[in-house]
Amino acid sequence: MSSDSYESFDISMEELKGLAEACNLEVVGEARQNMDTEDSATFIGIGKVDEVREIIESTGADAAVFNNTLSPSQLNNLGNALKVEVLDRTGLILNIFGKRARTKEARMQVDYAELKYMLPRLVGLRSNLSRQGGAGGSLSNKGSGEKQIELDRRRIEKEMSALRRGLKEIEKTREVQRKHRQNSGIPLVSLVGYTNAGKSTLLNRLIDDYSNEVGQKVMVKDMLFATLDTTVRRITPSGHREFLLSDTVGFINDLPTDLVNAFHSTLEEALYADLIIEVVDYSDPNYLMHMDVTDKTLRQLGAGNIPRVTVLNKAEKVLEPSELPRMREDRIYISAHEGIGIEELLALIDEKLNEAAEKMELLIPYDKSRLENEIRSHAQILAADYRDNGIYIEAVMKKEYVSKYQEFKL
Repeated sequence: MSSDSYESFDISMEELKGLAEACNLEVVGEARQNMDTEDSATFIGIGKVDEVREIIESTGADAAVFNNTLSPSQLNNLGNALKVEVLDRTGLILNIFGKRARTKEARMQVDYAELKYMLPRLVGLRSNLSRQGGAGGSLSNKGSGEKQIELDRRRIEKEMSALRRGLKEIEKTREVQRKHRQNSGIPLVSLVGYTNAGKSTLLNRLIDDYSNEVGQKVMVKDMLFATLDTTVRRITPSGHREFLLSDTVGFINDLPTDLVNAFHSTLEEALYADLIIEVVDYSDPNYLMHMDVTDKTLRQLGAGNIPRVTVLNKAEKVLEPSELPRMREDRIYISAHEGIGIEELLALIDEKLNEAAEKMELLIPYDKSRLENEIRSHAQILAADYRDNGIYIEAVMKKEYVSKYQEFKL
């Protein structure tokens, strides 16, 4: 199995182990092979297939996981040769997503990605199902064993069509919600980062300390892809700017294209953010690679130029608490778990948001009172008062709107 240009082979295999464990699989052995080209029939060479079969027989393993994406024929041939269920990296991640999805939208997105993955692999997946004896709990459990493959194919295509229609309807609702948030004038801050970097821990810390939505915390678990669903919460810290904070699915190296496409409507929340907070697990020895993957994913989504703050989280595992928080330009080293550096992070968020906004005091004549609703639609209103000589408004608005109301500025 090959590594990519980002990381060493050991890192790649360690990540695969984490994915397997997140899928409730116990890793009992591994095999490696250096090769210039893959075998078109079985990906790995025939000698390595024999070695893997011996490991399976000696350990009693009932599944083999490959750290690459296998073609439909490779999946089928390996299953026939190894006599156990075979999953590739894409299939494994799909399996995890299937277990984690909670909202209707996330479930539909995962279902669509699974079906798209399955469609060209029906023969291999049906062979996997027969090797399982029809047992539950696997990605390859789609469809019933007695159906012919062609009937499966038609059913899958029909389901995919229905899911596409359903997701389009949900996207319409999401667009309405997005416009409502934009019209509120409250800036949107998006949490992004590699999976298991601590995004949900940071979100919950901010909800606990600075939000009225304390009953709306998200699940935190030390595992890959614990969070799949987009969450938006209103953060109202005293002495700092109010903002909406979103948390979404984590990134990972070689995130399957089908999943990126399926979750695009969720991931694109970052496109509409006024500020992106990139959360990094500073205690992970591979954190620089994680930052590289996050940056490339954001650029792939078209969000590469949005202002960004980098939060080096879990820094208490590397640095002494007395050294925290530490600031380096647009980077801050914190501990979301211990609550260290949160106040300083809020100050940095203020600074970045204020770079793109301006606080204004306006006096709108009553003969132009129609402007009040217009201003409210794209500014954060801090105060309003109906005075004898006009409508007084104190607001924070994006600088692109400032010139429009300059004549009313006090």
